[in-house]
Amino acid sequence: MGMTMTQKILAAHAGLESVKAGQLIMADLDMVLANDITGPVSIAEFDGAGFDGVFDKSKVSLVMDHFVPNKDIKSAEQCKACRTFAKRFDIDNFYDVGEMGIEHALLPEKGLVIPGDAVIGADSHTCTYGALGAFSTGVGSTDLAAGMATGQAWFKVPSAIKFNLTGKLGKCVSGKDVILHIIGMIGVDGALYKSMEFTGPGVASLSMDDRLCIANMAIEAGGKNGIFPVDDVTKEYVKSRTDREFTVYEADEDAEYDEVYEIDLSEIKPTVSFPHLPENTRTIDEVGDVAIDQVVIGSCTNGRLSDMAAAAEILKGRHIAKGVRGIVIPATQHIYKECIRLGYIDTFIDAGCIVSTPTCGPCLGGYMGILADGERCVSTTNRNFVGRMGHTGSEVYLASPAVAAASAVAGKIADPRSL
Repeated sequence: MGMTMTQKILAAHAGLESVKAGQLIMADLDMVLANDITGPVSIAEFDGAGFDGVFDKSKVSLVMDHFVPNKDIKSAEQCKACRTFAKRFDIDNFYDVGEMGIEHALLPEKGLVIPGDAVIGADSHTCTYGALGAFSTGVGSTDLAAGMATGQAWFKVPSAIKFNLTGKLGKCVSGKDVILHIIGMIGVDGALYKSMEFTGPGVASLSMDDRLCIANMAIEAGGKNGIFPVDDVTKEYVKSRTDREFTVYEADEDAEYDEVYEIDLSEIKPTVSFPHLPENTRTIDEVGDVAIDQVVIGSCTNGRLSDMAAAAEILKGRHIAKGVRGIVIPATQHIYKECIRLGYIDTFIDAGCIVSTPTCGPCLGGYMGILADGERCVSTTNRNFVGRMGHTGSEVYLASPAVAAASAVAGKIADPRSL
């Protein structure tokens, strides 16, 4: 029996000719990532284990993105721990105020992850990099500490689910709608510890931003990782950011999959995930009348330039509804600058929104948009658990930037195709 794309990458990094689902392996790593929340915990584990050096200072990334600029004394101390560690070991990829971006947007943008890589991060949405044809997954702080020191991590080789994509997305439909549709279809545990492999002729029509969004939310279906084939779109994206050589892995024709789903992209409608699980999805024509208090456009899921463009297109010449708070968060400094150059920042501000420095901020209930009891928010983030963005009595509705922007204008969840 042949191997899936993920299994081939893991076999290569374990120095094995082949692997199979369920097998335990030790694999070499190409990048080890932590942020200002998980980094300090990993550093404490690193020091507690007696490690005295990192395996490769160019293959460790520390990104200060969750509470930066620091919101309080605790977050300041957490960042100080990371800054001290980065200076101690001369870490090449340390990103702080003025240079940072939301980690899962920043690393691809910087060319720090390439096709065929094996990446771990002490953040569940590390699975984002599968969009580039890499194996990437989230781990705990102890595994991250060991990875920083040894350059290796152990894995149980995952089985896989294939999603065969056909057709092309319609007007105001994006990768966010695709992944919400899939999660609504298979559930939040539908891909538990499995590789979600996206393939088929429909992949070619998806932008890299669409793919990054889809791979980012693989974890919301329980997936170990999400991964896309390396095609011309991937190669153009990567080669514009780095001159590093990369290896392209392809699934064998006789690779084994637990399930195969056929998805016609042309049939997907703008989709919203209702509280309090990402699987609680409804198409935009099933939503009903849901008044809102706040809109957040940003995050590692939807803070990229095409997301900003989609929101700006709807908000241009319009103003958000009275009583609605609009918060826009470009995911990196580069994206922020492009938004300025393209006039998007003016559009957002003229529409009554505020624009934040890159930060995870409100996504995890950190800051920059915490909800009070009874408040509702349409957010382009990736999770809508109870209390995720503030009070346990608040509600988060997950949607695309287009839906979020249209909802801000309407004062309730709205169809962007109607504007």
